[in-house]
Amino acid sequence: MGRATFYVTTPIYYVNAAPHLGHAYTTIAADVLARHHRQRGEDVFFLTGTDEHGEPVKLAAEREGVTPAELADRNFARFRDLAPQLGATNDFFIRTSDAEHKAKVQEVLTKVKENGHAYEGTYEGWYCPRCADFKTEREIDEGNTCPIHHIDLVREHEHNWFFALSSFQEPLERLFADHPDFVRPRSRYNEALSFIKAGLQDVSLTRRKLDWGVTVPWDPDQVFYVWWDALLNYYTALSYAEPGEDLTARFWPANVQLVGKDILKFHTIYWPALLMAAGLPVPEHVVVHGFLLMDGEKMSKSLGNTLDPFEVIDRFGSDALRYYLLRDVSFGQDGSVSPGAFEERYERELANEYGNLASRTLAMILRYRDGVVPAVRHDDILDPDFDGLDVRVAELLDAAELTQALDGIWACVRRLNRYVEEQAPWQLAKDPAQAGRLDTVLASLAEGLRVITVLLQPWLPATAERLLAALGSPDDALEAARLGARRVSTVQALDPPLFPKREA
Repeated sequence: MGRATFYVTTPIYYVNAAPHLGHAYTTIAADVLARHHRQRGEDVFFLTGTDEHGEPVKLAAEREGVTPAELADRNFARFRDLAPQLGATNDFFIRTSDAEHKAKVQEVLTKVKENGHAYEGTYEGWYCPRCADFKTEREIDEGNTCPIHHIDLVREHEHNWFFALSSFQEPLERLFADHPDFVRPRSRYNEALSFIKAGLQDVSLTRRKLDWGVTVPWDPDQVFYVWWDALLNYYTALSYAEPGEDLTARFWPANVQLVGKDILKFHTIYWPALLMAAGLPVPEHVVVHGFLLMDGEKMSKSLGNTLDPFEVIDRFGSDALRYYLLRDVSFGQDGSVSPGAFEERYERELANEYGNLASRTLAMILRYRDGVVPAVRHDDILDPDFDGLDVRVAELLDAAELTQALDGIWACVRRLNRYVEEQAPWQLAKDPAQAGRLDTVLASLAEGLRVITVLLQPWLPATAERLLAALGSPDDALEAARLGARRVSTVQALDPPLFPKREA
């Protein structure tokens, strides 16, 4: 048998404006999962990209006096360039304007029609041009406004092709019953199931009034509704991401698809129904995270309340941003972010707790043992805290509990700091009779620091690489994340320190 595979996706991001911290948040979360599964020795594929069609992009282009294609080309580059600056290790960056994507969309949606799930009809109802979403009555705020963008909805009347979503009422209910972890967390599962049980209505498959999109092969005067075009990127990318090779059989269905709660309906209801209609397997898990909030509102380009991830990275580095977003906001929930909270986490936890632990450990081994780690067993007193930690972290990440997994590792960072204070190696060093005890303490600190650094690698990749190199033990495989699993023999000093102090 070949290696186990793991396929993780982010939503694709609208190119109607430049990226902000909310986009970085999802990309970082996906990268944590991708890196962790690589640590497990799995064959990983990580996809992200840009959503370039539809009305939001067309309207933004009109406001700027450029064509949609020009706007897409300009802003796509910003999203593409953000990923490596975040330390993201995506295997492919898809654009829905790719010719290969458009051809595959036409192929799949033609199959949906041939399977009897598309028909002509007239739509009339409320529509949000920023969401690119036809709203049901239970999704409309008072005064016929959008609950997300707080703008007036538009009353649309169009003759389109429809997708027979209502015919998938029972198949979707069975999917949710048979796979209670299909949507995570449970609160989002309940939200999606409630929407299904309220009764599904057929929805537009195409748009007649737009020309910025994927042309409908059997009706060239129309384009596919942007959400179908966008959703299919997760499937189409595999067919051309690797030149000369189709990866679909190897990686589909996706293991984890990360989305924000504002697009829950599309990913947990429309998306599996569409795949069923095309005769394709549905994803294993759709993981829905909450909003990053500023001033009580979702961080959004259209609302103007964003933080620039590029500025944060320039000042503090990408690892600090990765850590803060997945430590301060419990993944899956809404959470407030602020520059003040970021700087407090940076100084108290990254600089003082982890960075200082690393500096002290290396400095004491260099001072008291000339950089040679004593070849003795670690202190048994640490076993209760470290035993099974790698298994617990893996289980939490399998459940998409990214914050809880990080919390568990951080508890051991603090345990090692307490161990330093309890054992006081600087006092042991003064007494030649305590040389053996000092050996045990120094070896235990080096080994404990190595283990937590291996486990922190998905969150703090650049930091982990530096520190594991200083410890002379670069192996970051998950199987190495156990006390005694590897041997630290010599250490080197860290210059500069891992998280130097910054001006507020």
